[in-house]
Amino acid sequence: MDDTLPWGGSPTGSGTAAALAGRLAGECPLIGGAVGPLARALAAEGLLDLPLPGRGRTPQRLAGLAVLGAADLGLAKVTEPHADAAAILADLGRPGPTDGLWGVWAAEPPDGALRAVPADGSGAPGRWEATWVVSGRKPFCSGAASCDHALVTAVADDGPRLFAVHVSEERDRTGRIRPVPRSWETTAMAGSDSRTLDFAGVPAEPVGPPGGYVDRAGFWHGGAGIAAVWWGALRAVVTTLRRGVAGRGAADPHALAHLGAVSALVDGLGAALRQAAELADRSPCDVPAAREAALRVRWLADRAASEVIDRVGRALGPRPLVSDADHARRVADLMLFTRQTHAELDLEALGRLVLEREW
Repeated sequence: MDDTLPWGGSPTGSGTAAALAGRLAGECPLIGGAVGPLARALAAEGLLDLPLPGRGRTPQRLAGLAVLGAADLGLAKVTEPHADAAAILADLGRPGPTDGLWGVWAAEPPDGALRAVPADGSGAPGRWEATWVVSGRKPFCSGAASCDHALVTAVADDGPRLFAVHVSEERDRTGRIRPVPRSWETTAMAGSDSRTLDFAGVPAEPVGPPGGYVDRAGFWHGGAGIAAVWWGALRAVVTTLRRGVAGRGAADPHALAHLGAVSALVDGLGAALRQAAELADRSPCDVPAAREAALRVRWLADRAASEVIDRVGRALGPRPLVSDADHARRVADLMLFTRQTHAELDLEALGRLVLEREW
């Protein structure tokens, strides 16, 4: 991957991102397999302690997330939530993660969500000190077998809430968290160990007030962070094309055209990410601005991923997909991971925000 970042730094000289890149450079044989042990090691070594968004160093945070995306998307899917959990806890006035690997399991399927009730059945739902339990089924839990703790969303009588759960305790000792068999049938993102989990009366501590998780500008700063992960992976895909074109020299004008096109797309996405990072630091509490910026960079990343993958295939043919395991896995993972966007629903929301603000 080309180490130069569009906001003037590089993983070889930008603090935590540099240390993270250096650490991952020696782990190539592990990447693509089970990433849980590596993710836990990175957390224990403090290499996932990226700068918090909206505190003046958001570009450096996105640089670190891009390093994770370029290394391996399965690894990024397990480690980015740990960094996100630190930001969420800080925003909601709680101590940051100090032990183990943290996940953020916030997918809300249309057919139901976790339910939360006070543990004794009598505590008022609004009491911060109440002990709660959560039950139900939660899909897309990345790092299901590796996380020690997780922040999970659940619905209570007073609205949607965020809770902290001790995953390893409930999974390994009590059995109150159990994986649903055959809930991840694709080989894409297999390294992320993403599964659907059943929660059966799992003790949980509330984090913030009802609605506090999604009502933050930080919720959207986190969404832009995912786009930075995708950007890092896209840069690695472009590197594959660049090497292929370099091997042919200037004899293939069509391949050169594809390289020019994908370079423009990925550099444009990088510029948009820089703009979003600068906005987060300039206006850290502006929810509409943060939402618009996140929706914009996520759509740009989604579109860039589709076109970059298509153009690399047209330029190089099938060979990299059948002979380069890292490239083939990265393409498959990226195609699945970018479906985390909400497609036209996100574009509709973006259009409404543009219409409402002063042009």
